[in-house]
Parts: sequence; structure tokens; C-alpha cells
Amino acid sequence: MSDRRLHRPHWLATGICTWALTAALAVPALAQDAAKAGNAQARQANTLQSLAELDGKAPTTRQLNIQHWNTAEGARVLFVEARELPMFDLRVTFAAGSSQDGDTPGLAALTNAMLNEGVQGKDVTAIAQGFEGLGADFGNGSYRDMAVASLRSLSAKDKRDQALKLFTEVTGKPTFPEDALKRLKNQMLAGFEYDKQNPGKLAGKTLFANLYGEHPYAHPSDGTPQSITGITLEQLRAFHAKAYTPGNAVIALVGDLNRSEAEAIAAQVSAGLPKGPALPAPAQPTEPKAGFTHIEFPSQQTHLMLAELGIDRQDKDWPALSLGNQILGGGAFGTRLMSEVREKRGLTYGVYSAFSPMQVRGPFMINLQTRAELSEGTLKLVQGILADYLRSGPTQQELDDAKRELAGSFPLSNASNASIVGQLGAIGFYNLPLSWLEDFMQQSQALTVEQVKDAMNKHLSADKLVIVTVGPKVPQKPLPAPTDKPSGQPLGVPEH
Repeated sequence: MSDRRLHRPHWLATGICTWALTAALAVPALAQDAAKAGNAQARQANTLQSLAELDGKAPTTRQLNIQHWNTAEGARVLFVEARELPMFDLRVTFAAGSSQDGDTPGLAALTNAMLNEGVQGKDVTAIAQGFEGLGADFGNGSYRDMAVASLRSLSAKDKRDQALKLFTEVTGKPTFPEDALKRLKNQMLAGFEYDKQNPGKLAGKTLFANLYGEHPYAHPSDGTPQSITGITLEQLRAFHAKAYTPGNAVIALVGDLNRSEAEAIAAQVSAGLPKGPALPAPAQPTEPKAGFTHIEFPSQQTHLMLAELGIDRQDKDWPALSLGNQILGGGAFGTRLMSEVREKRGLTYGVYSAFSPMQVRGPFMINLQTRAELSEGTLKLVQGILADYLRSGPTQQELDDAKRELAGSFPLSNASNASIVGQLGAIGFYNLPLSWLEDFMQQSQALTVEQVKDAMNKHLSADKLVIVTVGPKVPQKPLPAPTDKPSGQPLGVPEH
């Protein structure tokens, strides 16, 4: 099956639109050294800790023993051995996202979508049945920075060998059947028509265009009706030949494998790809002009998006910015934005902020919906909250609470093979240190109020916002006064 919304925790966000992040984490724990970990230790690792046992301490987390090497063809490999379950997860990440589309928006997305539509002697149905018959699962997805192909399979040799053979054919030698291309184009064109009725989609596309201008991040990852219609089989094959190469790939492996088995798997996958080097990363975007755009849309509500350029994935301020954003609007209830906009005034169902660091500077965004007649006042309120937060910084209590929340959620980053393989893929793709997860946690817990405030002000300014609103133009009403007990239900319940 194709999964275009692969999950990653917020501290390793890999650059897709943050409001589209979905999925779940499974629970089997990973032993650091599976060869020495007995059943008793595995049971202990999977035992829930009570709040009394924690007594203010962070939940137990494991240090990952990440092994790494390069294949003969140049693919980078990261591997973690995990013997708890008789299965393994494989994820191949290519620098083949929409930032590599060139003059043909949607080329990367359509190429990735076509991978499992046909190989020599098998159509899309036979491929799906092949994986399912082996108890294996294939996934793929395309984003701004990257394209992904993944496999989950039983580790028994007979099942593993067959699943890998099919996976290698799908990723390395797709046949790009013409009938499948027509079908996928029709599906994408239907999706574009649906997007016209979705104010969030309209706002997001306009926001990225305004924020990035002529930069490759500006155009929609899925392309446009005009560009998708004109894409040919020859273009798909050419893009696959240059972008799905070992030199342009990171192979992540987690599961019931030893080093020699992992090396054999990586070698097989790498050798099956078209030969070629890494593609150059996109250039850094230029700073956009602050501005306001309104799109008229028949609705009871107005969708508000505020953004500015944030950071790239290599920026050393990421721990401070991540924690600072958690306090501003990156969490659930209790953030500055949620407290002032929803809890005290009932203006929205939810308001969120997020950094999305990518290969080059990704966006910082604030996103919410509210009643159309209160939209102008709500926008000014949100702008004021951001300006005040940058001016004053977090309180010590807010910082302490954010650190505790991070310490509690952080173990989920290595709670399952699926979550670990995602972390490995991101570490390899963004060329982060192998100790990055542990470093991030230690650096976050050591941050002071002043360090968080300085980092937020270094990278954000309330005067640089690019703003897009989508909704009807209606007479405006004054905002309700803040109160501890707003009357009625929160406004701005999502309509779409």
C-alpha cells in the first residue's frame, strides 16, 4: 500500500507540511544489545511505569546502538539490531522530493506513486498480492525534500528473500505502465478539484507560494493540474534514473537481523537501483517580504495562516527552538496560543504553531480557524501573542513544564521498530550525528529561559510574517473579553 503520511516525532520533523502529520507509534521496546538481553529484561522494558515510580524522573529510554556503513554503490546505511520480534523494517530515503521537480511540478510525486504500479511480469494487483502473500507491507511517499520506499517483512529467510526481491524490483526497476499513469493522473486531477473546496488547502498553497517565491519549495508537492496533465512516461523514467540512485539514497534497517544479514539486504537493495550520484540540495531561499493575502471563500469561518522562514535541519538552535515552540503553540492545551485564543476567549477549536526544518530553511507556521466575523480581531490577537512571547520569553514554570513533557514523550522515539527506522532515515538523510537523539535530549534539558528566548528572537520576528486568510468578507465584531470561563462551546470547529 502507499502511505504518503509517514510519521515522525516533532523533534525529528522531516519537512512535510506540519498540519498533515498523522499516524501512530507501536509499543514493542528495543533492547540496546539484543544478544545480551534476556526475556526478563525484555519484559521489564515493556512494563508500564506508574507515576509514583517516576517521582518526577524521566521515563526509561534506551540508547540506540546504531551501526553504519556505505554500500559499494555509495548508499549510506544505518542499522539497529532488535530481536524482540521476528520481523524487520526497511526504509530507503531518496533526495527525490518535489524540490527536485525542476520546471515540472508534481514530477517527483508522480514518479514515487508509480513505483508499485508495475514491474516486469507483474501489475499493481500482482505486486500487492505478492507482498500480502508473504505477510509483508510496502509503503511509499513523496514530500518536499525526500521520497521514501519502505518494507516491513518477517525475518525468516524464506519470507525475507522473496519480499526483498519484490521490493528491489519495485524501487529499482519499475515499468511505469501507461494505463496506470492515466489512472493516477485522473486521481490527482480529482484531488485538485477537491482542494478548491478546502480552505486549508487553498491557504497552504498560497502561503508557500508567497513565502518561497521562485524557490523549489514554493510549488505544491503534488504539482498543479496543468503540470500533471503534461507529464510523460519518458519524464518519469528519466527522473527515476537520476534520483533513485544509491548515491542519492539512505538505507535504514531495524529488526531481527545480524550485521551480516543487514549488510546483505542493503547490498541487494543498493545494487538493484540505477547507478548514479547524489543530487545537489536546493539553494537557501531568499527572505520574503512580509505581507497579507485574503482569499474570498464562502464559509462560516475563516482559516488563518501566519508564517516566516525558520531554520534548516542542521541548525544548532533546533533544541531551543523546538522547546520554545512547544511553549508557544506546539503542544496541546496550556500553550500560550491555546490558552489565550481558545481557553480564555473561546475563539477557536485549536491553534497550533510549528517549525518544519528541512534541507534548507523550512517554514515556521501558526494555523487556526475562527468565526468569520471575529477573524480580524483574532488575527491581531495572535500577532500580539507572538510579539509578546518574543519580547518576554517563556517563564521558568513554562520551561520546566515543557522539559517534563519532552522527557515523558521522548521514549516514544524509540518505542518500536517503525519509529526507530524513521529516526534512522532522518538522521542519515539530514546528515546528523549518530548520537543526535541523545544529544537533543541532553541539550533540551539543559536549556535556560534566556537561551530559549534568545533563540526564538534570533530566528523569528513578529514584523516578518507572511499571512494568508481564506474566508468570507463580513462585518467584524469585537472579540469577547478574556475570562476563566468562556460561555458556550469554542468557536472555529473545523468545517473541512
